[in-house]
Amino acid sequence: MAKRGLSIAEGAALAVVLCASPALAAEGGSSFYLLGSKTTMGGYLPPVGVYGVVQNYFYTGSADIDFETAGVSLSGGIDADAYVALPTVLWVTGAEVFGGNLAFTLTTPLGGKRLNVGVLTGNGVELDAERDNFAFGDPVLGATVGWHEGNFHYTIGSLINVPIGQWELGNPINMGFNRWMVDTTAAVTYLNPQTGLELSGAFGITYNFENPDTNYKSGTELHFEAAVMQHFSHTFSLGVNGYAYKQITGDSGSGAVLGDFKGQVLAIGPALDYTFLLGKTPVTTNFRYFYEFNVENRLQGHAGFLNVVIPLGGQAPQASSH
Repeated sequence: MAKRGLSIAEGAALAVVLCASPALAAEGGSSFYLLGSKTTMGGYLPPVGVYGVVQNYFYTGSADIDFETAGVSLSGGIDADAYVALPTVLWVTGAEVFGGNLAFTLTTPLGGKRLNVGVLTGNGVELDAERDNFAFGDPVLGATVGWHEGNFHYTIGSLINVPIGQWELGNPINMGFNRWMVDTTAAVTYLNPQTGLELSGAFGITYNFENPDTNYKSGTELHFEAAVMQHFSHTFSLGVNGYAYKQITGDSGSGAVLGDFKGQVLAIGPALDYTFLLGKTPVTTNFRYFYEFNVENRLQGHAGFLNVVIPLGGQAPQASSH
């Protein structure tokens, strides 16, 4: 590949690649709702009490580039990595709403992202750029109501993304989103204590408000998560989990210069839950891995969670981070 100084058009094209995430649906190619976060024991709300939850989220993915902008034809690829720690306080109150327990959450994300772009112009010129970032993201407020009926457990809850985290115009790997977002998810878990069989499923919808600084409005997103687990004891379970995502309305606004892309993805992988005693305190951990496929207008790659739950007051949840 030939390398030389960039022309004005080529420089502009590379800037578009870095800032606009070409062919990736939703602004920045991501959403505040982390797919896979509500699989195992998704419908189970723990007993009244206060819990410290730390979700550790890992992602690595890539996407192909093949488009024309600023009069320059570009082809190549994007590689991205992310790690986000999501410390959360979960307060399950004694208050009841429609016969269920009311709970509140506060999450303050902190993490890093890395983006590498390598493209080849129609003139045979190689363009490369790399960016990385480590910062606080937008805090997320949540409210949930949970019910228990025999072997069935249900939750319905909403999350609100508060756009006060790190964000700057032109940065393709901001930790914040600079826009309000609301997600509502309903989940159900069937857990048979005699056989140890668990079946969990969750369905939700995410609504995005417009980013006032970019005039970009990401489309409405649907997500479904599920898990089939075998509980071998009160402290250990193993199984499979997965998620499906579909953007049902296209991106819009004057900032959506590359079109009204809609994203979708499927993913599947193993899940493991384990509870142990730290002194006299029960600590619940769970590991989830997801291999993504059938992807459109999104990065395709591998995602994982390593979660830890510690009761700060009240009883411990049983193999659950919810």
